[in-house]
Amino acid sequence: MNNYTVLFYYIKGLLEQDDLVNTITQGNFQEIDIEKANIFPMVHMDIISANFVTGGVISFNMQIAFVNQRDKVNEIKTDKFWQQDNEVDNFNETLAIANRLWLKLYRDLENNNITAELNAPLTKIDFEYTNTLDGWLLDFTVETPNTTISLC
Repeated sequence: MNNYTVLFYYIKGLLEQDDLVNTITQGNFQEIDIEKANIFPMVHMDIISANFVTGGVISFNMQIAFVNQRDKVNEIKTDKFWQQDNEVDNFNETLAIANRLWLKLYRDLENNNITAELNAPLTKIDFEYTNTLDGWLLDFTVETPNTTISLC
Protein backbone atom coordinates (compact mmCIF):
# COMPACT_ATOMS: atom_id res chain seq x y z
CA MET A 1 0.00 0.00 0.00
CA ASN A 2 2.01 2.94 -1.29
CA ASN A 3 -0.71 5.18 -2.72
CA TYR A 4 0.79 8.28 -1.07
CA THR A 5 4.20 7.78 -2.68
CA VAL A 6 2.82 6.71 -6.06
CA LEU A 7 0.74 9.89 -6.27
CA PHE A 8 3.80 12.07 -5.59
CA TYR A 9 5.91 10.16 -8.13
CA TYR A 10 3.20 10.46 -10.76
CA ILE A 11 2.68 14.23 -10.37
CA LYS A 12 6.42 14.91 -10.04
CA GLY A 13 7.00 13.00 -13.28
CA LEU A 14 4.44 15.14 -15.10
CA LEU A 15 5.98 18.34 -13.75
CA GLU A 16 9.48 17.26 -14.78
CA GLN A 17 8.24 17.22 -18.39
CA ASP A 18 7.35 20.94 -18.23
CA ASP A 19 10.16 23.13 -19.58
CA LEU A 20 9.06 26.11 -17.46
CA VAL A 21 9.40 24.30 -14.11
CA ASN A 22 12.85 24.54 -12.54
CA THR A 23 12.31 23.30 -8.98
CA ILE A 24 9.83 20.75 -7.59
CA THR A 25 9.41 20.35 -3.85
CA GLN A 26 6.96 18.67 -1.49
CA GLY A 27 5.99 18.94 2.13
CA ASN A 28 4.43 21.36 4.56
CA PHE A 29 3.39 24.67 3.01
CA GLN A 30 4.80 26.53 6.02
CA GLU A 31 8.22 25.44 4.75
CA ILE A 32 7.76 26.38 1.10
CA ASP A 33 10.78 28.18 -0.29
CA ILE A 34 13.04 27.89 2.76
CA GLU A 35 15.90 26.52 0.65
CA LYS A 36 18.27 29.17 -0.66
CA ALA A 37 19.04 27.24 -3.85
CA ASN A 38 15.53 27.24 -5.33
CA ILE A 39 15.43 28.19 -8.98
CA PHE A 40 12.13 29.66 -10.11
CA PRO A 41 9.49 28.97 -11.34
CA MET A 42 8.90 26.42 -8.62
CA VAL A 43 6.13 23.93 -7.89
CA HIS A 44 5.46 22.80 -4.32
CA MET A 45 2.96 20.06 -3.45
CA ASP A 46 1.52 18.47 -0.37
CA ILE A 47 -1.15 15.96 0.51
CA ILE A 48 -3.24 17.75 3.11
CA SER A 49 -5.51 14.91 4.18
CA ALA A 50 -6.64 11.40 3.27
CA ASN A 51 -9.92 9.57 3.63
CA PHE A 52 -10.85 5.89 3.44
CA VAL A 53 -13.79 6.08 1.03
CA THR A 54 -14.43 2.34 0.86
CA GLY A 55 -12.38 -0.74 1.61
CA GLY A 56 -10.81 -0.43 -1.82
CA VAL A 57 -10.46 3.34 -2.32
CA ILE A 58 -8.40 6.06 -0.63
CA SER A 59 -9.17 9.74 -1.24
CA PHE A 60 -6.41 12.39 -1.01
CA ASN A 61 -6.87 16.15 -0.72
CA MET A 62 -3.87 17.70 -2.51
CA GLN A 63 -2.57 21.21 -2.83
CA ILE A 64 -0.06 22.24 -5.46
CA ALA A 65 1.47 25.73 -5.55
CA PHE A 66 2.89 27.11 -8.80
CA VAL A 67 5.05 30.13 -7.93
CA ASN A 68 7.63 32.53 -9.28
CA GLN A 69 9.68 35.19 -7.52
CA ARG A 70 8.59 38.82 -7.81
CA ASP A 71 11.31 41.15 -9.07
CA LYS A 72 11.51 44.21 -6.86
CA VAL A 73 12.25 47.39 -8.77
CA ASN A 74 13.80 50.20 -6.75
CA GLU A 75 12.92 52.88 -9.28
CA ILE A 76 10.24 55.51 -9.17
CA LYS A 77 7.11 53.90 -10.59
CA THR A 78 6.09 55.64 -13.77
CA ASP A 79 3.45 53.15 -14.84
CA LYS A 80 0.61 52.85 -12.33
CA PHE A 81 -1.01 49.98 -14.22
CA TRP A 82 1.96 47.61 -14.78
CA GLN A 83 3.96 48.94 -11.81
CA GLN A 84 7.32 48.11 -13.39
CA ASP A 85 7.64 44.60 -11.97
CA ASN A 86 6.96 41.07 -13.18
CA GLU A 87 3.76 40.42 -11.20
CA VAL A 88 1.52 39.95 -14.27
CA ASP A 89 4.14 37.81 -16.00
CA ASN A 90 4.42 35.61 -12.89
CA PHE A 91 0.66 35.03 -12.79
CA ASN A 92 0.55 34.23 -16.52
CA GLU A 93 3.52 31.86 -16.42
CA THR A 94 2.45 29.97 -13.31
CA LEU A 95 -1.14 29.72 -14.56
CA ALA A 96 0.17 28.14 -17.77
CA ILE A 97 2.14 25.58 -15.74
CA ALA A 98 -0.92 24.81 -13.59
CA ASN A 99 -3.14 24.52 -16.65
CA ARG A 100 -0.80 22.10 -18.42
CA LEU A 101 -0.48 19.93 -15.31
CA TRP A 102 -4.25 19.85 -14.72
CA LEU A 103 -4.97 18.95 -18.37
CA LYS A 104 -2.41 16.11 -18.26
CA LEU A 105 -3.70 14.92 -14.89
CA TYR A 106 -7.29 15.03 -15.94
CA ARG A 107 -6.62 13.25 -19.24
CA ASP A 108 -4.30 10.59 -17.83
CA LEU A 109 -5.77 9.87 -14.41
CA GLU A 110 -8.22 7.28 -15.67
CA ASN A 111 -5.40 5.40 -17.42
CA ASN A 112 -3.69 5.17 -14.02
CA ASN A 113 -6.90 4.05 -12.30
CA ILE A 114 -7.17 7.37 -10.42
CA THR A 115 -10.19 9.68 -10.45
CA ALA A 116 -10.37 13.41 -9.73
CA GLU A 117 -13.11 15.94 -9.25
CA LEU A 118 -14.21 17.88 -12.33
CA ASN A 119 -13.67 21.36 -10.92
CA ALA A 120 -10.44 22.24 -9.18
CA PRO A 121 -10.26 25.77 -7.75
CA LEU A 122 -7.18 27.96 -8.07
CA THR A 123 -6.37 30.52 -5.39
CA LYS A 124 -4.09 33.45 -6.15
CA ILE A 125 -0.78 33.63 -4.27
CA ASP A 126 0.18 37.31 -4.27
CA PHE A 127 3.53 38.49 -2.87
CA GLU A 128 3.73 35.70 -0.26
CA TYR A 129 6.35 33.68 1.62
CA THR A 130 10.05 34.39 2.13
CA ASN A 131 11.01 35.35 -1.42
CA THR A 132 7.84 37.32 -2.23
CA LEU A 133 6.27 34.76 -4.52
CA ASP A 134 3.40 35.13 -6.96
CA GLY A 135 1.38 32.33 -8.50
CA TRP A 136 -1.51 29.96 -7.98
CA LEU A 137 -2.56 27.30 -5.48
CA LEU A 138 -4.46 24.34 -6.96
CA ASP A 139 -6.63 22.46 -4.46
CA PHE A 140 -8.19 19.17 -5.56
CA THR A 141 -9.16 15.69 -4.46
CA VAL A 142 -8.15 12.41 -6.09
CA GLU A 143 -9.25 8.87 -5.36
CA THR A 144 -6.85 5.97 -5.78
CA PRO A 145 -7.54 2.26 -5.60
CA ASN A 146 -6.19 0.32 -2.67
CA THR A 147 -4.97 -2.73 -4.57
CA THR A 148 -2.52 -4.17 -2.06
CA ILE A 149 -4.85 -4.83 0.88
CA SER A 150 -7.75 -7.19 0.42
CA LEU A 151 -10.66 -7.39 2.84
CA CYS A 152 -11.51 -10.90 1.68
